[in-house]
Amino acid sequence: MSRRPSPGPELVWAPWRIQYVKDESAGGFEGPECVFCDLPAQQDDARSYILHRGARAYVVMNLYPYNNGHVMTVPYEHTDTLRALDGETLAEVMQLTQRAQAALEEALRPQGFNLGINQGAAAGAGIADHLHLHLVPRWVGDTNFMPALGDTRVIPQHVDETYALLRGAFVR
Repeated sequence: MSRRPSPGPELVWAPWRIQYVKDESAGGFEGPECVFCDLPAQQDDARSYILHRGARAYVVMNLYPYNNGHVMTVPYEHTDTLRALDGETLAEVMQLTQRAQAALEEALRPQGFNLGINQGAAAGAGIADHLHLHLVPRWVGDTNFMPALGDTRVIPQHVDETYALLRGAFVR
C-alpha cells in the first residue's frame, strides 16, 4: 500500500506553481514557441506578471525565481545574443533594469543584488533563444541548505503578493 507524502523536511510543497506548469500561455511545458515573445502579446500584464512595458523592452517577474522579487528585463526583439541588440534597445534594457532595481529597493528593501545574463544553454540559460537580464534581490543570510541539498528554493512570499508590491512601486 502506498502512503501519501506529507509536508515535512523531505518534501516542500509549492502548490501555486502547478498553475504555471499547466497554463500553456504562461510558458508551461506545452507553452508557446517563445514565452518572452508571447507574454507581451497577451495584453494582460497582471496575468503575465509584466511589471512595466517600455518601447523596446519590458520587465517581468520570474515565475521560477532564485529569490523573492527576482525579475527580468527582456527586449521585445527575439534574439539570443547581446551583440544583436541595437544601441537604443541595449540602453533601454539597462534603464529598465535601473528602474526595476529602484522598485525592488522601495518595495522589498534588499541589501544587495545579483545581475546577470546567461547567454546560451551552456551558460545556464533556461530560455536560450531569447536574451534576458536577471535582477535578483539579495539579503544577508538569504541562502540556506535547500538549493544545495534539496535542489529547491524557498520563496517567502507568493508571487501575486510580490507582483502587487512591485507593480505599485513601478507606477509611482
